[in-house]
Amino acid sequence: MILVLLAILGCSSLAGCSDVTYVARAAYEEGRLLWNRTPIRDELANPALPPEIRDHLETVLKVREFARDRLGLNVGEAYTTVTQVEQGAVVWVVMAVPQDSLTPYSWWFPIVGSVPYRGYFSHEAAEQEASNMEGAGYDTYIRPAIAFSSLGFFNDPLLSDLLKLNRVELAGVIIHELFHRTYFLPSDVMFDESAATYIGKRGAIDYFKATEGPNSRDTDAARGMLESDSKFAHFLDAQRARLNTLYTANLPQDELLKRRKVLFAEISSDYARQKRLLSGLDRFDLDKTPINNAVLIDYLIYFHDFDNFAALERMHHGDLRATIHSIIELAKNNPEDPFFAIWQATHGTHATTTVSSPSTSR
Repeated sequence: MILVLLAILGCSSLAGCSDVTYVARAAYEEGRLLWNRTPIRDELANPALPPEIRDHLETVLKVREFARDRLGLNVGEAYTTVTQVEQGAVVWVVMAVPQDSLTPYSWWFPIVGSVPYRGYFSHEAAEQEASNMEGAGYDTYIRPAIAFSSLGFFNDPLLSDLLKLNRVELAGVIIHELFHRTYFLPSDVMFDESAATYIGKRGAIDYFKATEGPNSRDTDAARGMLESDSKFAHFLDAQRARLNTLYTANLPQDELLKRRKVLFAEISSDYARQKRLLSGLDRFDLDKTPINNAVLIDYLIYFHDFDNFAALERMHHGDLRATIHSIIELAKNNPEDPFFAIWQATHGTHATTTVSSPSTSR
């Protein structure tokens, strides 16, 4: 907690960081999760533990060992404990995006820099923030978050809500969060989350191949989820291009809003048709949730440039550990545009320019 308290004190002395109360509340909530940790080994020693919970807890311990030994991730003592959470979400995340752009509004925080969302510890507070942003002319979206990473500052506990996931999803989430613990590029959440999403899903495949065999049910399920995520990333990229064409057409605002309403309806129906062909995507509700720019950006943050991550993996002959190392090194050496750095690496050029390729346009 000393590190969090120092962040609060540092925040109070910086111009533009006025919401010290918010950071203090975040520190309190983090401290509460840490204080209530129970060692997973102690939970497993309980003979009355339900079999499914036992299986999931054992999976978490095995996945973290796999991530450490086979993937080279910075595991530390993360996910060796579990914290019971009562509510359905740890925080409620608010996103805000202009009605005529796909460039999200951003908030600034110590350590992580600028991020395109802000978390609240009650749904009511999140709704109030969304209402304020809508009053300022933004599209907004509120979603629950059931997992988090302290980026290696603490040994994060497993939150009990994650035990509701199936084993394949759970393995992917743990590896996703451990990637954050290993590397985080400040002020580029789209890169951080997209890289972690790809590595999490790809890592789950390798984990189940190693522990259950290449043709096991769980391995096949993990493959299906990565394949579906990749297709979803393609779908999102196509919709982003359609919307950017509209938003750069210099139309009057009323006409722009009229046309985008039609376009949002088409996106919803197009996704409804594609969803039948995808596995493991029941958490995506573009055919149910009213679409606006904030909803689409929330998904685009997690599913961007999957093809280039996959191409980088092919360069390393399917060696995920080497791929992870390469992703991190490329991001460290090219923090201005790590997506483009990966594109360069996979297209046989070593130029250092930061001009974005068409595929990396955000």
